[in-house]
Amino acid sequence: MSEKKPPTPNLQAIARQVMQARGFQPNFPPETQQQMAEIKAHPPQLTASSNVKDLRNLLWSSIDNDTSKDLDQIEIAERMPNGDVKIMIGIADVDAFVQKGTPIDQHAARETTSVYTGVAIFPMLPNELSTGASSLLPEVDRPAVVTEMVVNSSGTLTSSNVYRAIVRNKAQLTYNAVGAWLEGTSPAPPKVAASAELQQQLKLQDEVAQALRKLRYENGALNIDTNEVVPLVIHDEVMDVTAVAKNHATELIEDFMVAANGVVARLLEKVSSLRRIVRTPEHWDGLVRLAAGQGENLPPDPDSKALNNFLLKRKAADPDHFADLSLAVIKLIGPGIYVIERPGEPAQGHFGLAVQDYTHSTAPNRRFADVVTQRLIKSLLDGKPNPYSDEELTAIAANCTAKGDAARKVERDMSKRLSAIAMSHRVGETFDAIVTGVSPKGTFVRVMQPHIDGLLAEGGEGLQVGDKLRAKLVRTDVQRGFIDFVKG
Repeated sequence: MSEKKPPTPNLQAIARQVMQARGFQPNFPPETQQQMAEIKAHPPQLTASSNVKDLRNLLWSSIDNDTSKDLDQIEIAERMPNGDVKIMIGIADVDAFVQKGTPIDQHAARETTSVYTGVAIFPMLPNELSTGASSLLPEVDRPAVVTEMVVNSSGTLTSSNVYRAIVRNKAQLTYNAVGAWLEGTSPAPPKVAASAELQQQLKLQDEVAQALRKLRYENGALNIDTNEVVPLVIHDEVMDVTAVAKNHATELIEDFMVAANGVVARLLEKVSSLRRIVRTPEHWDGLVRLAAGQGENLPPDPDSKALNNFLLKRKAADPDHFADLSLAVIKLIGPGIYVIERPGEPAQGHFGLAVQDYTHSTAPNRRFADVVTQRLIKSLLDGKPNPYSDEELTAIAANCTAKGDAARKVERDMSKRLSAIAMSHRVGETFDAIVTGVSPKGTFVRVMQPHIDGLLAEGGEGLQVGDKLRAKLVRTDVQRGFIDFVKG
């Protein structure tokens, strides 16, 4: 008789419980439904004017995850006569649909972020808005806030501008397909193959993105890789876990968004606004000791460029353990937080990105800080007073920081549970593993393929971080997200 398969847990219910345990309120209040009906009945008027450009004729395209519908940004590039490249990034104008203080805005202000649990998305805005009316979906006209930058061959911004526009996404593309094509490992996806102009567009964007990235690394931006994994869920059943791979397309969007956020931060220097910062590490001495333990030296004072050089050397010398080194560095640097920056105050900067001016402005469909920043931009462009007091911005910054931390914990909690489900049918198998932590709580290991973390319940005596071993999977606990191994 074949062994009966255990029942599949109700993953949606578990995700909702985890959300509520971390302080989120996943259900939208009834008033938001009424407001959404009003938005659908009376959408914003899309009319070009002296302060709203009509850019619908341009070959805009978006690149995002394979399943994304909450499209926040579209891009286009143009080679200038002197060889520089003009990049335009259109950001969904969520504020055109949701005014400050309305029910949808109040819910978004409380939740502050969309949360992605692997089995369900808990959106900050109603799906009818974030994946519909305000999303930069293909072949529909949308209001947008455009950040324009001119970049030279060395990756330096020579000029920038921000303005409102009407846009139309001509091609919705995905990271995996575009990335593989840009890297020459796969043919062009159908939409790209069908348009020589779009092919030229994307290659030009990639060229500029790589110049931007090269300059950021030269200035000390940190090269970090945490080997993130995500569950493969088919029909609500976890089949496996897969690694999240970076490629030229993911890096292209990342580089453009970092640059755009810098432009916006500098634009808002004359008003009180939000900043996303990572402070210069208070525990630099811990990073010095970490490097010394790897046989390397860091200077006595914080230096992001020296830290990045250390990371690059260790990545080349010990790629298997680099993800764990990256996590240790992230913990010692400290988390990113939101703060208010008032006019005339010195910029606190983002240590990890090696930039002084940084905010969040490019994802208003899924981050409340970006909606607030969008309102600040539009008020400044229109010559109107700041829509937020300093007290409001201080409170928003604190709540966005707290809820961002809570969202990461939700995603981590769910990742552990989904990994436990994915590994449950592999109990008894033995894997190549590496020790990632030794503490009074126990010895922790990471399986090399797939990248799964768990507790070494037996056989951990005398092991140290970095030791390699064979680990046998003996137990999984989905409810608590536990995965237990013994030395094999």
